[in-house]
Amino acid sequence: MKAYKVLEVKQSVFAANDKEAEELRLKLKEKGVFLLNLMSSPGSGKTTTLQRTIEALKADMRIGIMEADIDSEVDAKTISDMGVKAIQLHTGGMCHLDAQMTSQGLEGLGIEDVDLAVLENVGNLVCPAEFDTGSSKNAMILSVPEGHDKPLKYPLMFSICDVVLINKIDVLPYFDFDIEKCREYVHMRNPKAKVIPICARTGEGMEEWYEWLRQEVKEWKGK
Repeated sequence: MKAYKVLEVKQSVFAANDKEAEELRLKLKEKGVFLLNLMSSPGSGKTTTLQRTIEALKADMRIGIMEADIDSEVDAKTISDMGVKAIQLHTGGMCHLDAQMTSQGLEGLGIEDVDLAVLENVGNLVCPAEFDTGSSKNAMILSVPEGHDKPLKYPLMFSICDVVLINKIDVLPYFDFDIEKCREYVHMRNPKAKVIPICARTGEGMEEWYEWLRQEVKEWKGK
């Protein structure tokens, strides 16, 4: 007989978070607020993509942005200067947001006058994928310089995403990046994921992304 107990702490943490996430999702659905969880590596172009998206959609819907970082307020200021609601979330060293943190962020942001809330998650391809934030949909950005093999190396991230944006396609001639191979690898992890090649800097391919987001928000709000 064992003289000690084995407690699966991680499993317990995930189970508790999943419950909170589902409760948050139901609450947002009732209020008609679409929450997008946007993830990527640092330097992939999240903030630039977000700026472009705000410019394209802010006339059609009320937008609120939550910028999550270990430290700094740079991104929140950048987004706030664009004339939309923004809040900075400091994670205190944690490399992800969970459902409870997201809920606190939404409370601080205020969602009474928001149609689309975007959580720009902490930049990495591991931790954010492990925690359900309570989002309506998950999106991630993979930039060309990172390589087309990332879906093979970070399977969980790509398996939970509803849409994958392949950013910085303007530099394709300078990198050994195969878009079709990348698409194949993404679909190995998640056959239902939508893959959209874009360049946030030039705007190439962005309209397809805007249209996807418009449609998802419309369906979420039941219109």
